[in-house]
Amino acid sequence: MQETNSKWTRRDFLLSSVLAGSAIALHSSGWGDSAKKRNIKLGFDNFSVRSMGWKAPELLDYAASLKVDVLMMSDLDVYESFEDDYLHDVKKKADELGIEIHAGTGGICPTSPRFNKKYGAAEEHLALAIRVAKALGSPVARCYLGSSQDRQGDGGIYRHIESTVRVCRAVRSLAIDANVKIAIENHAGDMQAWELVELIEAAGKEYVGATMDSGNAAWAIEDPMVNLEVLGPYAASSGMRDSAVWETEHGACVEWTNIGDGNVDWNAYLDRYMQICPNVPFILEIISQIGPRTYDYLKPEFWDVFPKARAAEFARFVALAKRGKPFVPPPERPSGERSEKLTQQQHQFDLERSIQYCKKVLGLGLH
Repeated sequence: MQETNSKWTRRDFLLSSVLAGSAIALHSSGWGDSAKKRNIKLGFDNFSVRSMGWKAPELLDYAASLKVDVLMMSDLDVYESFEDDYLHDVKKKADELGIEIHAGTGGICPTSPRFNKKYGAAEEHLALAIRVAKALGSPVARCYLGSSQDRQGDGGIYRHIESTVRVCRAVRSLAIDANVKIAIENHAGDMQAWELVELIEAAGKEYVGATMDSGNAAWAIEDPMVNLEVLGPYAASSGMRDSAVWETEHGACVEWTNIGDGNVDWNAYLDRYMQICPNVPFILEIISQIGPRTYDYLKPEFWDVFPKARAAEFARFVALAKRGKPFVPPPERPSGERSEKLTQQQHQFDLERSIQYCKKVLGLGLH
């Protein structure tokens, strides 16, 4: 396998791990180890530690050090080559470490501003993601439509849904032959769960499923529990983070947090998760330093981008906001003057703290 160059030396990596580990130990000392054991695979998305600039082999080593079951590599840039020999070596390394790979890429909707032509036309891009997934033994090719920006303009999100359906249909036989499910994420507030379900059904649920994202649900004014109940039966992969949701004068604010720091009831969530999608791994996509987003849903113009919102489901989001309060970061989180190294330390702290919470409090993981 080709040697990789990391931005960090081994000493830097170990020092950062010690710093993050110490902070986790301080916070988690009262968590205990009496969590109800749930036989759900636990993993993380490489986007959680994007600041590290690691390629696939380094990410696999890091995943092994954290004793997780699954690594989601959600972009194609983590691979130094798409040649079969290189991908074979990555899969071999994953197998030796006991890590299951979920592979993915970015936006595949050609009408969305989020679409990147780096990998060719949308159909070519998705076909490449499926080929990579097959080579790595991944059951899914994770991808997405766009973002909340796509809810604006003529036709709103629905014209982009139609465009994405066409792209999926163009590679249907390729996905089926590869035994890889196209797993479309509810991404950055683009679709509510029921809208993604309509997309999946229109394309064909025999080869298209969902990457279910609890944090992005909150960005689409959904209670993550609603998102689970609607989207869970279609889920093939996941991207999980907590959210703090609280009321404001004109609506609510949403801020993403580490698992356990928001106001999602994770024990209740996981009880339903085990019933609805028991074989889907719980993959953490911890996203730091985004800040709160404001949703002024008491203003009439807010609803221009949610013309078909379902009242009963929105009422549950309002109830979630009423239970919440503004988010305050844990005091042990690395802080100081903004720098690349601080960002890296924070990303590792946030992910590792969330993994420990999932293991100690929620009983997740097989390792």
